[in-house]
Amino acid sequence: MAAHLSYGRVNLNVLREAVRRELREFLDKCAGSKAIVWDEYLTGPFGLIAQYSLLKEHEVEKMFTLKGSRLPAADVKNIIFFVRPRLELMDIIAENVLSEDRRGPTRDFHILFVPRRSLLCEQRLKDLGVLGSFIHREEYSLDLIPFDGDLLSMESEGAFKECYLDGDQTSLYHAAKGLMTLQALYGTIPQIFGKGDCARQVANMMIRMKREFTGSQNSVFPVFDNLLLLDRNVDLLTPLATQLTYEGLIDEIYGIQNSYVKLPPEKFAPKKQGDGKDLPAEAKKLQLNSAEELYAEIRDKNFNAVGSVLSKKAKVISAAFEERHNAKTVGEIKQFVSQLPHMQAARGSLANHTSIAELIKDVTTSEDFFDKLTVEQEFMSGIDTDKANSYIEDCIAQKHPLVKVLRLVCLQSVCNSGLKQKVLDYYKREILQTYGYEHILTLHNLEKAGLLRPQTGGRNNYPTIRKTLRLWMDDVNEQNPTDISYVYSGYAPLSVRLAQLLSRPGWRSIEEVLRILPGPHFEERQPLPTGLQKKRQPGENRVTLVFFLGGVTFAEIAALRFLSQLEDGGTEYVIATTKLMNGTSWLEALMERPF
Repeated sequence: MAAHLSYGRVNLNVLREAVRRELREFLDKCAGSKAIVWDEYLTGPFGLIAQYSLLKEHEVEKMFTLKGSRLPAADVKNIIFFVRPRLELMDIIAENVLSEDRRGPTRDFHILFVPRRSLLCEQRLKDLGVLGSFIHREEYSLDLIPFDGDLLSMESEGAFKECYLDGDQTSLYHAAKGLMTLQALYGTIPQIFGKGDCARQVANMMIRMKREFTGSQNSVFPVFDNLLLLDRNVDLLTPLATQLTYEGLIDEIYGIQNSYVKLPPEKFAPKKQGDGKDLPAEAKKLQLNSAEELYAEIRDKNFNAVGSVLSKKAKVISAAFEERHNAKTVGEIKQFVSQLPHMQAARGSLANHTSIAELIKDVTTSEDFFDKLTVEQEFMSGIDTDKANSYIEDCIAQKHPLVKVLRLVCLQSVCNSGLKQKVLDYYKREILQTYGYEHILTLHNLEKAGLLRPQTGGRNNYPTIRKTLRLWMDDVNEQNPTDISYVYSGYAPLSVRLAQLLSRPGWRSIEEVLRILPGPHFEERQPLPTGLQKKRQPGENRVTLVFFLGGVTFAEIAALRFLSQLEDGGTEYVIATTKLMNGTSWLEALMERPF
């Protein structure tokens, strides 16, 4: 059991156990010793649901990464390929299988597609002459992976690009399948709300899937009251801005992958006497989730409020260690010793987070960080969004990383409902002349996604949206926040504001803004059989699942957690997404690598 998955209103261990059971059943079909050949991208997500110990119990003796040419030697009966349904991976698998066949004693091959089997992939294996070598060809529907007690992700890195650039709705189908799995485990969700074209499609797919399974009546008592489906392109602004929560900044600066972060080792080296030659060269890898008490407390705070929490914690921990001098009797000493492991873990956790906070502070106190943040905040509060910005020009002239420049230019474009043609052409010319003409493909993608575009109709709608939804707050209390805008020190994420207003007073109050934002907004009811209708107790909060189609940032997650914790909020949120991301990883997925 993963304890951190069961602390909320919805016990996500139920989902984790269901996918673990499915994995065990598949492994048991392949009798005898096994080697697993991994599609490298899947190892991170799999690590969140099944450790090596579980695989070992089911006779998995060796694990390899999927690479071309021959597989490493392994004295096993079964070789199982765990792969995403990608054509380029099929070519590598065929190469592996053919070289094994030449090697000698025959092995049993199996293939497990995650999350779906693909006819195209099977056809490619057939064309390469190896399809008949596989005894089991199955799919493992790992759609939504539990990351934390209130967080699920599909970790589908290409979902936004596929939906908005390629017109490929595969990831939406997987999202709908994932939601159907959730409903099978946690009961039918009585009300579905949505905003955006993709949201509409996912809702339609869910309704159709439910119709196809009419025979089996879902008799699970509903845990969720509402589902809110939100398209990422309804709010293109939020991911482009720099997140200012502790977890958000760790992700912005170092990147969090499948709840792990790799950090520069020098801050974590034990202080040694001498010339410090024996510094570790290996990056420090830490897991970040609510299983760690201190992290759960500080991750969603604005970074400026983290220092005071850490210093308070340090005092509490050193006072606890001082208690040992007061322990006189055997009973008191025994009690102190029993608390020691917990205290030592707390001290280690504090040391780690103090080091991480120092690393982040080095970045956030730099002049360039301050200049960039100032420009972002000016754009978001509607200042000088319609002309070329001198800071962006300087960044291009000094050849700062291209993705940093693109984030700022796209932010300006979104905050101005598109740029004037003259300004847009100027930026494009400067970028192509400085970074190379091959990036014309990237600029085309950004325009197609609506991130960097000319202003049509000569009208800027952003001020109307900003004022109606109160997206900019001048007086933000970062230490003891009263509004979600603390996560960006002034800007309230549009996506989360929509969720907040849906819960109270309802979307009817913002009809005008909903019409300006892209895509339809809708509401669907799913009838529940008698006996399963929920009677809410006085003071009991509603539970809303918010599904971000196209990705979500840690700052948005922090803002939703803040709303869940409000005394009079009335709603607790569980968050699901196609991908956990930040502005950099989002834009990098849209950038073309011509060579």
